[in-house]
Amino acid sequence: MGSQTSIEWTDATWNPVVGCTKISPGCANCYAFTLAERFRGVPGHPFEYGFDLRLAPHRLQDPLSWRKPRKIFTCSMSDMFHEHIPLEYIKGIFGVMQSANWHTFQILTKRSQRLAVVAPSLPWPCNVWVGVSVENARYLPRIHELATVPAAIKFLSLEPLLGPIEQLPLEGIDWVIAGGESGHRARPMDPNWVRSIRDQCDRAGVAFFFKQYGGPRDKRGGATARLDGRLWHQFPKPMPVPS
Repeated sequence: MGSQTSIEWTDATWNPVVGCTKISPGCANCYAFTLAERFRGVPGHPFEYGFDLRLAPHRLQDPLSWRKPRKIFTCSMSDMFHEHIPLEYIKGIFGVMQSANWHTFQILTKRSQRLAVVAPSLPWPCNVWVGVSVENARYLPRIHELATVPAAIKFLSLEPLLGPIEQLPLEGIDWVIAGGESGHRARPMDPNWVRSIRDQCDRAGVAFFFKQYGGPRDKRGGATARLDGRLWHQFPKPMPVPS
């Protein structure tokens, strides 16, 4: 299978692209940037060039050899819809996901504008989920652009949650992940922001996953990230794979 991961809402990661550039406040303390830059200049290391954007075609076919079905966070160390990734290469990634239909591929982007532009050029098999990151109410337009994409499962990652979001546009959304920021420079998150999001999801019938509290002091995550006495680890119902 792919690279092991501690991310609670997925099983594995696959990175046919690595590296990215920061575009909004949610990127400020990016875990992937911090990890990659730690190894910049180390000869032969996968992150010898730090977090500079680069394609990794030698990894493109990897999921085809992983026989056990997995949820796979795709481009966890990049953004598949970065403006410098050629459309033909994105089509190649989608071709692999379409062929490896025993897996579920989870794509997350902050570049919703490009996603909406190129979506009509891509196949959208039912095993490909796509989501956008929204860190505060200023970036709600990303959700409207996601709504135009013909994916079977559409989701939101409200992590790091940097402010209240009182009116989430949840029509057509299947899943919402929320969580605070981790790391030594983590910005605080008010649990009431999460309660509001949970309640909005409950009213709309949308699966809700609370990942972690985060912030400078609260390290609760995974099985310890309880909100009002219970875990919220809901998942959307996957679409059946055509036989």
